[in-house]
Formats: sequence, structure tokens, C-alpha cells
Amino acid sequence: MLLIFLYAFTVEGNSIITLHFTFENFAKFFSDSIFPMVLARSLKIAFYTTVICILIGYPAAYIIAQQSEKVQTFIVLLITLPMWINMLIRTYSWKGILSYFEFDAEINVMVGMVYNFLPFMILQIHTSLSKLDRNLLTAAKDLGADEIQTFLRVTLPLSIPGVISGITLVFLPAVSSFFIPKLLGGGSYVLIGNLIENYFISVGNWNYGSAISLIMALVIILSMFVTKKMEKKTGEEA
Repeated sequence: MLLIFLYAFTVEGNSIITLHFTFENFAKFFSDSIFPMVLARSLKIAFYTTVICILIGYPAAYIIAQQSEKVQTFIVLLITLPMWINMLIRTYSWKGILSYFEFDAEINVMVGMVYNFLPFMILQIHTSLSKLDRNLLTAAKDLGADEIQTFLRVTLPLSIPGVISGITLVFLPAVSSFFIPKLLGGGSYVLIGNLIENYFISVGNWNYGSAISLIMALVIILSMFVTKKMEKKTGEEA
């Protein structure tokens, strides 16, 4: 991280003795309309991926939590089983599956991201739901609450920490992913991770690549700060 920071604020071709510090790399990123557009695209697809994972993951986790302990263990095993296989191999598999369909590159990338990151959302929410005190649900029913009211006023608020943890584990890797869009986007769908890879490996401009990496690090730190604040606020309200 110290080297990335050093490269980000220096020009190409520096020697160790004579370092020339500059903000040119950051100015280049924000002055060219293409780069902020790529960053916005990365944030957008990470947001969509996270929302879809919540919409699929919460009901799945809720249904799993209603089962017996043995059944829960078995289903969780089935969910985690694909994760034992390397993510690159799984993404290559989806490349073959999606080749039979004429989807847009963005949809292909989103399918790959949802598939790869959905288990993290399910497991985090399931952990939160499985630790829920059943006496609270019984008390809500004794006080006259129906199933919907019990879910909205007891189950959902108490499971929010699991949702927030799931958001952290899905959004952060999704926003910086580079090989999923590279494989499933057909080279036409570029995200911020692809830019960083390109400037480090293909172009060889480590200074500019480091500047982009530093910007992404700040975005990720800010996202983690916001989610921590949300989790802390939810915990205090609970």
C-alpha cells in the first residue's frame, strides 16, 4: 500500500534518489470523462448486484432458517459446495452457459457477479436469522401480532446486521472485480478493476494505475465506514 501511494503521487521514470511528486495522475482521472464514467458504471453494477443478492438471498436464508438443524446444515453445505471450486473456473463455466443466449454484456456480467457473490449474502443473513431468539417471536404472537407483523417488527429489524454484513461482502468485491467483466463482458464491458489491470499489465503505467487503485481504496473505505455506521445504528435501535 505504501508503494501504491508512492507511485500514485509521482511521475513515471523516477529514480529512488530524485522523486518528483505530482497530482497529475489524479487530475488525469477526473479530467477525462471516460474514467469517471467507468467508475460510475462499476458502482452501478455493484449496487445492482447487491440489490439482487438481497432480493434472492433474504428469502432463501429465511426459508433455510425455518428448517430443522440437520436440514439447515445440509442446505448450507449445498450453498457453500460450489465455493470450493476456484472462482475463475466457475466464471468460465458461466461463459459457456451464457454463450447459448444473446444477452447484453452488462447482463452477462451481472449474472456472473450474482452467482459468485450470492452465497456470501445468504450465509450472512442465515447466520443472523439462526441466532434469533425464538422467544421474541412467541411473545409477538402472544401479543396478537400475525406472521406479517411479526416478520416486519421483530424478524426483519433483528436480521438487519446480517444484511449489512452481506452488503459489505458483496458490494466491495463486486465494485473492484476485474476478471468477471473481462470473461463475461467479451472485452466490451470495462469496469474500474479492468482499468487498473490494464495500466499495470498492458500499458505499464504503474503511476496512473496506482492512482486509480488509491481512488478505489478510498471508495471502499468510505463504503465500509457507511456500512459500519449503519450496523452500529441498527444495533443501538435493536
